[in-house]
Formats: sequence, structure tokens, C-alpha cells
Amino acid sequence: MSTGNAQAQPAPLSTRAELKALSLLTAPIIFSQLAQAAYGFIDTLMASQVSPLDLAAVAVGSGIWLPIFLLITGILLATTPLVAEAYGGQQRHRIAGITHQALWLALGVGVLGFFVMRHAYPLFHWLDVPPELRDMTHQYLLGVSWGMPAVGVFFALRCYCEAQDQPVPVMIISVSGLSLNVFFNTLFIHGSESVSWLAWLPVQVPALGGPGCGWATSVVLWLMSGIMLVYLLLSRRFQHARLMQAWEPPKWSEIYAIAALGLPIGLAIFFEVSTFALVAVLISPQGALVVAGHQVALSLTSFLFMVPLSMAIALTIRVGQFYGSRNYAAILHVRRIGLMTTTCVAAFMALILLFGRHAITEIYTDDLNVRALAAQLLLFAVFYQIVDALQVAAAGCLRGLQDTKSPMRLTLIAYWGVAIPVGYLAGSTEFFGGQSWGPHGYWMGIVLGLTVASILLLWQLGRTLRTVQARWQRG
Repeated sequence: MSTGNAQAQPAPLSTRAELKALSLLTAPIIFSQLAQAAYGFIDTLMASQVSPLDLAAVAVGSGIWLPIFLLITGILLATTPLVAEAYGGQQRHRIAGITHQALWLALGVGVLGFFVMRHAYPLFHWLDVPPELRDMTHQYLLGVSWGMPAVGVFFALRCYCEAQDQPVPVMIISVSGLSLNVFFNTLFIHGSESVSWLAWLPVQVPALGGPGCGWATSVVLWLMSGIMLVYLLLSRRFQHARLMQAWEPPKWSEIYAIAALGLPIGLAIFFEVSTFALVAVLISPQGALVVAGHQVALSLTSFLFMVPLSMAIALTIRVGQFYGSRNYAAILHVRRIGLMTTTCVAAFMALILLFGRHAITEIYTDDLNVRALAAQLLLFAVFYQIVDALQVAAAGCLRGLQDTKSPMRLTLIAYWGVAIPVGYLAGSTEFFGGQSWGPHGYWMGIVLGLTVASILLLWQLGRTLRTVQARWQRG
């Protein structure tokens, strides 16, 4: 809850000024998010060059670890509205304390993710993963598991930066990590002996194939976390809220408060992303070619989704700052501009997919069958671009208002109550039309689920805003 004073507030910025403020936040965040998505793109691309089996193993493994990764980052995303509230409410003495407790939480959920991923093998039988994929997928997950604590630490530090209008350092570190990802992927996939320019390494690294992507991911995550922490401890930009100036033990009541706000965020993100990721697992009995086609389409749409997601993060920050200063008119202004801008950007991306899907799939693979299937699935993505962008923007505004439980419930209904059941009935049974539609049926379910999510979240945003207004009017 905001602790700012109920007093007259300055008028909102002009439309042009607010667009500029959102753009200055959004642009670096877009690069950070695109870099994050590019890690998956690079893994997919480099694994596909080994064999279709390696690509399929990475796809199935991603379907298991990506929801865990996003659950962790979603929980830590509570750091953003809390720091933004303190920053906007001129209570900057609270920022370091909030972040310290977020870091303790980050380590806890990261270690939990580590153990979950190392014991995921029994899921393969339950999910009917083909036997030839199981061992390779398990090795991939073992590698990724070591990076889970680093995921939490890096994301908590990222939220600390961005909520204080400092997204550029995160962008620089995230983009720089791409070159590290390529280097370590090459090292672990092909081994040091098979690559001439790696002959200088003092220790010989065996060729691991596709699973090597998992080990490379962990190494890069730890390096990025370390670089980020060192920068924040030395930079003058953060001297008003310097971290780690004194030992601060875990304060369980504060950790619980962050977790209570963040867990619904993490679950809401988990419900959406697991819908996409679970499809890769559910269609795996239909063969490696189908999984590979789905993975190519999913990788591309996930890459494009980083743009509206970045705008949603910027909306969380702007709304959170005005929530801290209790400026209701400014919150309404940010919401209006944010939703309009997000819609325009989504329409542009839909056109890119519609007219460029065949050319884009050529980047991923030379297999004509995989490319043809991926291009067909991307047509479904054309139809859901705008509703997907609107639902994530509405969720971003709600996070800034610290309403996280309602979106969690609504996304559960939309994704697991609509998208997955409809997708399963259409894609794996003969419920619709007397025949199974395969992966096309699953993507039809995704379109329907995202549409329902958009309607519900926009309705909830209006409802929450009225509640906030009434509470502030009462004093």
C-alpha cells in the first residue's frame, strides 16, 4: 500500500512528455528483453545445426525449465512496484532495504528451482516424452539447473535498477551477455577439441551436443549476475540507495510481504508461458518434426513478445511511481497512452508476421517440412498479437497498482481453463470435426485463451482503478 501523503498533485505530463518518459524507459528494456529472448533463439539455432534430435531435446527441456525460470523472475518482479513506489513517493531510504530482502528471496526460490529441475526426469514418462529424447533432455536440464539461483539474483538487481529509471545498465549487461552465450554454447556443444579457435583453453571440454546449451546458460547467468552486482556497488548513480553497505539478515516479515505480492505475479506469468511451453510437451508424441516446427514458431513469437512485455514493464514502473505519490490523474494518463501505444506496436508486429513468416523461418532451419509447419503456426500468432499485447499491458498497470492476485486468478481461467483444454481437444482428440488438428488445434486454443485474458484483465484494471480512487478519496 502506498505510504504517500494525500495532497494535491501536479497535473499529468502532456501526451508528448509522457510518451517521451515511457520511451526512455521502454527502449532499453526492449533491448534487455530481446537479449533475454535471443538466448533462446541462439540455443535453438545452434542446437538445430547439430541434429533434429538435439533440437527436439532442447525444445522439450525448454518446455520444462522455462516456466520455472519465469516463475522465479515473476516472483522477484514484485521488487519493481515496491521500489518504484518508494522512489516515486520520495522515500528512497527504503529502497536498499527492500532490495536486500528481495535478494534473500531470490536465493531461496533459485535454490528451490535448482532442486526441482534436477529431479524432473519422472515427468518425462508422465508427459509421454519419446524415449529417445529423455536422456538428452535430462542432461540439458541438469546443466540449466545450476543457473537458477543466478536467475533470481540478477532479476532482483535488474528490478532495483529499472524501478529507479535506470534501465540502461541492465541493457548493456544483457546485450553483452549474448556474445558470452555464443562462446559458451560453442564450447559446450562442440567441445574444445573440435573447434580450432578454442585450442588455447587449458582444460579440455567434451562435446555435449544440444545439452551443452544448458551448461552454457548457467555459466552466462552467473557471470551476468556478478557483473551487475559489481557495477551497482561502484556506480555513483545509485549512491542514494547503495546496496550492501551493512550486513542485513533476512527479515522474514518483509520477505513474506514481497513473496505475497510476487507469487501471484509469478503464477500469472507461469500460467501464460506454461500454456505455450506445455504444448511442446503435449505434442511430443506426434514426432520430432512437429515439436521442432512448434519450437521454431514459439521461439519467434516469444522474441516478438518481448516488445509489448517491455512496454508493460515500463508501465509498471510509471504507474508504480505515481502510485507512490498518489497521483491518480497521472495514473489514468499513463494507462491511456500505454494501451494505445501497445496496440499500435502489436498491429505492426502482426503485419511483420503475416508477410514475413516464410522468410523468417529460413533463419532457423534448412528442413523444408519444419519451415512449412512453423509458417502455418505463425498465422495463428498474427491473430493474437493485439489481444496479447493488451493483456500484458493491462497486467503491467495492475502490477504498478500492486494488484497481483486478481490477474493471477483471471489468467488461470484464461489459460488453463480455456487455452489448454480447447487446445488439447482440438489438437490431440477428434472432438472437433471428427479429426485431430495436431499442433494447429493447440494454437487455436492459444488464440482463444489470450482473447479471454485480454478481456478479463482490461475489465479488472478499470475495477482496480476505481477502488484506488475511492480509497484515496477517503483519505
